[in-house]
Amino acid sequence: MELGGAVTIFLALCLSCLLLLSVWKKMHKGGKLPPGPTPLPFLGNLLQLKTDETFKSFMALRDKYGPVFTVYLGPRRVVVLCGHEAVKEALVDHAEEFSGRGELASIDRNFKGFGVALANGERWRQLRRFSLTTLRNFGMGKRSIEERIQEEAQYLLEEFRKTRGLPFDPIFFLSRTVSNVISAVVFGSRFDYEDKTFLSLLRMINESFVEMSTPWAQVPQGKEFPPVTKDYLPGRHHRIYHLIEDLKAFIAERVKINQASLDTSAPRDFIDCFLIQMEKEKKNPNSEFNTKNLVLTTLNLFFAGTETVSSTLRYGFLFLMKYPEVEEKVHQEIDHIIGRNRIPASEDRMKMPYTDAVIHEIQRVTDIVPMGVPHTVIRDTQFRGYTLPKGTNVFPLLGSVLRDTKYFSHPEEFNPGHFLDENGRFKKNDAFVPFSSGKRVCLGEAMARMELFLYFTTILQSFSLKPLLPPKDIDISPKVSGFGNVPPTYEMCLVPR
Repeated sequence: MELGGAVTIFLALCLSCLLLLSVWKKMHKGGKLPPGPTPLPFLGNLLQLKTDETFKSFMALRDKYGPVFTVYLGPRRVVVLCGHEAVKEALVDHAEEFSGRGELASIDRNFKGFGVALANGERWRQLRRFSLTTLRNFGMGKRSIEERIQEEAQYLLEEFRKTRGLPFDPIFFLSRTVSNVISAVVFGSRFDYEDKTFLSLLRMINESFVEMSTPWAQVPQGKEFPPVTKDYLPGRHHRIYHLIEDLKAFIAERVKINQASLDTSAPRDFIDCFLIQMEKEKKNPNSEFNTKNLVLTTLNLFFAGTETVSSTLRYGFLFLMKYPEVEEKVHQEIDHIIGRNRIPASEDRMKMPYTDAVIHEIQRVTDIVPMGVPHTVIRDTQFRGYTLPKGTNVFPLLGSVLRDTKYFSHPEEFNPGHFLDENGRFKKNDAFVPFSSGKRVCLGEAMARMELFLYFTTILQSFSLKPLLPPKDIDISPKVSGFGNVPPTYEMCLVPR
């Protein structure tokens, strides 16, 4: 019995050593990688990173190893890119090689490579081409995207007036109005602001964004780990899985409703257009137009079109209350160019350089997705004298570009002057990349830019922002910072102008 036990222990040790050796070889497989800290088997460099301050940890490693370095999140090899030059060289100058989508640990289990945002290869190409064309067509249809935004902004003003100058939390006021713009495109109609299903969806989206940015979500759950690490161990990562599954279930139901009432000669929304394409390609064995990609692509658009813009608006109000002199200059420019009665239009932007600069600076300092969405190289790639093996995950740190000292004189300060020349005219900046760049640039960039301008000008045309604290005491630190920078919770008052 003792001998049997000793043999069992010996075999277990041998197997463990073989497993460790296998993992170690995988971690060090490949050509000449960029420098980085020495990883441990299984853990990689996790002990050297603060999972609640991942971006700051990466920036500290940049100071030691330079703008391009290698880290291991568990056994997963990741090349991190910092600063405008490195990110541009990868995503723009080597756009094809870096066009793959990397692993997004917190939600890969939900998407499994389906849906336009997380797809790769031919699936991604088909879905992206279709999505861009369809969004463009809806933007130029019977009712343009601009008209939808203007209409929603007026609904929002009505809701704001109901607050009667009393303190309120703006979070769901803003998410409801912004979400209705993308809802009109993907679902063919807007939701009533008091619709319980709508409010439930918005809470799930908001909570998902928070969960994606928690320390738990930064722990690797990739394919290098056995399923037990992500499927059976307790933790908050299960919460985000179920939130996303509930959102998927809602969209799947909307797809069924559209299927039952589809008129192929008069598509009402993105879902109808996708269903029509599915029918056209039903005999094509290589088609990626199927129900799974329909549900998950619609979810990609609905989620991103709701959370990123509404979070930027929430953060923007906070910055304007902290810097009331900036708000006052925006008010003056609105009064001069638009007046108090006409509804703002996107064409006004060209005549309003200060307001345009303020919105750009809000996006820059807000830095909604500081880590960027992971990329991967689709083939063995030579980059800055290094060899990145096919499949290497790449983190283009957008936050490091938006704070690049070569392009922004005072990157840690809120200063609209970063986007103005000496004559007060709007000045473009190549390092302004909140929507990323290259082949994976955000699908909804044009819509988001229009929304931000129209919402800010419409609201500030009618109201002044009133904080509950002295401006100097307003804390602009994120509520959570990880994959995203989640705006802090706060209350404000609106005073009619």
